Amino acid sequence: MGKYAYFVAMLGMACVVGVPAVAAQTKGDKVAAPPVADAPQLPGGASALSETHGDWTVNCQILGTTKTCSLLHQQFNKQSNQRLLAIELSSKTGEDATGTLALPFGLALAKGVSLTIDDQKLDGSLAFNTCQVVGCLVPVAFDATVTPLLKSGTTLKIDALAADTGQAVSFSIPLNGFAGALARTAELLTN
Repeated sequence: MGKYAYFVAMLGMACVVGVPAVAAQTKGDKVAAPPVADAPQLPGGASALSETHGDWTVNCQILGTTKTCSLLHQQFNKQSNQRLLAIELSSKTGEDATGTLALPFGLALAKGVSLTIDDQKLDGSLAFNTCQVVGCLVPVAFDATVTPLLKSGTTLKIDALAADTGQAVSFSIPLNGFAGALARTAELLTN
């Protein structure tokens, strides 16, 4: 499954709905084979989990022999309950993070976006990759020099331009709980 297809699937769920865990089935005196020792596992034998860390959510699920875990932050319009933006990241080390930022339609795609953590503007701009039903997608990658700023920061600011007016548009993502969510994602992916 491609990373964008996975992202779309994960964003489509407001919270992870677990797939029933595989239980040993008996037929007469025969018992189904236990799970393979190398098969991915989650705590307590769960097939899916969702945890809240401040303003971030850690979601993990096991589908077949694949375990996927990510940290996610979403913002919704309070009146319409329509999602305004989302960011989903994953990390196996807890020292870096890669993923996708989903922003609303109506932005000047050719101009990309710029990111600021608190008062520190990050170098360069990020290009939009595509637009899908979930919004317009921007791939993001935070290396080991940027991730500490996210862990200790209070706000990730995204600056873009409106397509119709050229006016500046800003979005703010709170970083409350980011450090714990990132560490937990890495822990769940590697255990």
